Amino acid sequence: MRLLWCATLAAATLSAQSLAAQTPSKQAFAGSQALDDAVNLAIEQGKLPGAVLVVGHDGHIVHFKAYGKRALVPLPEAMTKDTIFDIASLTKVVATTSSLMKLFEQGKFRLNDKITDYIPEFQGGKSDITIRNLFTHFSGLAPDVALDKPWTGYATGIRMAATTKPEGPPGVRWVYSDINFILLGELVHRLSGQMLSEYARQNIFEPLGMKETMFQPPASLVPRIAPTERLRANGPPLRGVVHDPTARNMGGVAGHAGVFSTAVDLARFAQMMLNGGELDGVRLFSPLTIRKFTEPQSPPDQPILRGLGWDIDSPYSGNRGELFPIGSYGHTGFTGTSMWIDPSSQTYVILLANSVHPMVRPALTPLRSKVATIAAAAVGLRPAVFEAARAGRITLTGYNETFTSAGVHREVARNGETLTGLDVLERENFKALAGKRIGLITNQTGVDRNGRRNVDVMLEGGVRVAALFAPEHSFDGTLDVDKIPDSADPKTGIHIYSLYGATMRPTGAMLHGLDALVFDIQDVGARFYTYQTTMFLCMEEAARAHLPFYVLDRPNPITGTHVEGPLLEDALVSNIGHFAGLPVRHGMTMGELARMFNAETKTGADLTVIPLEDWHRGDWFDATGLSWVNPSPNMRSLNAATLYPGLALLESSKAYSVGRGTDAPFEQIGAPFIGGRELAAYLNERLIPGVRVYPAKVGKDEGVRFVLTNRELFDSTRLGLEVAAAIQKLYPGKLDLALDRKLIGSDDVIARIKAGDDPRAIEQSMVDQVAAFVARREPYLLYR
Repeated sequence: MRLLWCATLAAATLSAQSLAAQTPSKQAFAGSQALDDAVNLAIEQGKLPGAVLVVGHDGHIVHFKAYGKRALVPLPEAMTKDTIFDIASLTKVVATTSSLMKLFEQGKFRLNDKITDYIPEFQGGKSDITIRNLFTHFSGLAPDVALDKPWTGYATGIRMAATTKPEGPPGVRWVYSDINFILLGELVHRLSGQMLSEYARQNIFEPLGMKETMFQPPASLVPRIAPTERLRANGPPLRGVVHDPTARNMGGVAGHAGVFSTAVDLARFAQMMLNGGELDGVRLFSPLTIRKFTEPQSPPDQPILRGLGWDIDSPYSGNRGELFPIGSYGHTGFTGTSMWIDPSSQTYVILLANSVHPMVRPALTPLRSKVATIAAAAVGLRPAVFEAARAGRITLTGYNETFTSAGVHREVARNGETLTGLDVLERENFKALAGKRIGLITNQTGVDRNGRRNVDVMLEGGVRVAALFAPEHSFDGTLDVDKIPDSADPKTGIHIYSLYGATMRPTGAMLHGLDALVFDIQDVGARFYTYQTTMFLCMEEAARAHLPFYVLDRPNPITGTHVEGPLLEDALVSNIGHFAGLPVRHGMTMGELARMFNAETKTGADLTVIPLEDWHRGDWFDATGLSWVNPSPNMRSLNAATLYPGLALLESSKAYSVGRGTDAPFEQIGAPFIGGRELAAYLNERLIPGVRVYPAKVGKDEGVRFVLTNRELFDSTRLGLEVAAAIQKLYPGKLDLALDRKLIGSDDVIARIKAGDDPRAIEQSMVDQVAAFVARREPYLLYR
């Protein structure tokens, strides 16, 4: 799973702010005049007849005003703050998503369940579309059911939603679809036995005191309802009847549209979300549920970020403005309504308008954006975000963050001056190792920023290097054999104990006379790269011998933000995966892994990590300013390291090459049974984000070569799953996946590949596991 830059609510509740959401602030709001000017100008330009705008901050309403006209025809009416609006697609989050949050907390469904498990008639019972796909609009379903012929009735609408043929497979393209939420509204019905309108009233609206929020408002409220469109020239506008034609055909109750509400009620709802699920002493949701539904849930290889129901960063998120960070969330409605909520600054912006009255106008995106930007600037967002990050209330993960007056920008790349742990110790004259006889666990990657070997600079600095220990591929990194004997360093004469020969653990005899062990090796960021196992085993032996253990940290070359499953199952722990629960691509440095391993396995090592300086989690190796030294004989480039976690998943297969010994190892695959053109065409048709494939000669065999086109979008294990599935389909029986169990790390994933499951569905099924790992690793991270 790929982690993008996001700011997420860290289970924060505002118990001190359990006051009602509509409590007005006693201080004038700095942005009020600019907000008034922006809305009034849009009205003068004919963009909308009128609006109600409410801004909340830190538990208080800081701006609440009505503008312009509620109605233009048949007679003009002034807009009032208590106007009731057809909130259109805000229904998706206020009613449908919220209702399903309640049912989710009750264990009624799982996000990766297929919708056919609950609506068996959907696509005749044959569909891989999951509930998560529906929530995020990655289902492949069309935008709406057919409206070219007249039809009526709720049951008819559900039948049409269940039988409309998908336009593509799930998980591939983002298509905003009302069908998704028509089905989710019916899911509420099937799980609870109540229509969505009744369930939401009893479980969401009434507990929150949203007294004027409902489907199918009564005639007594019509005078306060903002009218919408005239369906016939010079005819009366819709008023108290839902504007959306599909919801109207369904009788006014549907999962995608139909709710009417006021600014005050929606302010209460937004404050509840900011409070972590609670308002005025009523707890509606767990803070964990709020976080789950409002953090990115899109397929991990997709640039569009959607939560469960909520919008985060998509073509429809213009109402975020230009200052609220990614990680805030909201939604819009076709009639002119919108809501945006920012946990980092404890702010919400609700703009309610009827821009479709008396006729449909262009979307209010420019006005929504201006209003949000003005509000964000007025609440002092930038310092709020920065302080919240420092205090741990939010996490900023993924891209490199740059705080400027224009907001937070995503940096494509940077030119860093990263110092490794070795560089830091060298600058400090190796004070931490003074007077100690050390055993140095290292290889050819153990060089400082100027390219000098660690053993040499340590000896020059007065460190007593008494023994050297070498991992797989030997001290100089030139061997690619099964067993490596002990040797001596030609330059210094220091004995080199092989940790890839008779043992991978240092023995008591090897450790005799040492005062500490120091680990300094560049890893590549994949679970099955054996340098991690070497470190873990050395830590265990250091703990047994009561020796301090130092890790001189180095960058994860393929970033600290991309995390990808599968997670290693307990039964598959081995010398190529010594730490159960670790994903294939973990996004951690060796120092962070050491901290996590020491704590979670209760190894009890006396561990000290010498951290990097000037390394950001979003940095690729080429942003560090460090020189690339091949970590192993066949790991010759950053491109190879990026592809490696996926392509090496199948490396234990017989008669199958990942390009070792060729000019491009881990950038191509080949086998006697592969047809290069056929396999390349198949994989390219799969539209795997961030990579293209072309036929190639791999040794004597045909094969394919991989070219990275966008490494930020690229998911290496998705590629590995796609290659495995393609070979299973095109060349059945040619791969024995049982041989790759320890690399893949999951018997469940292997079983699904064998069963012919779509790799996109397999990848999506791992999202929750990967997210749990990301949360689990948080206490051990050293860098932001």
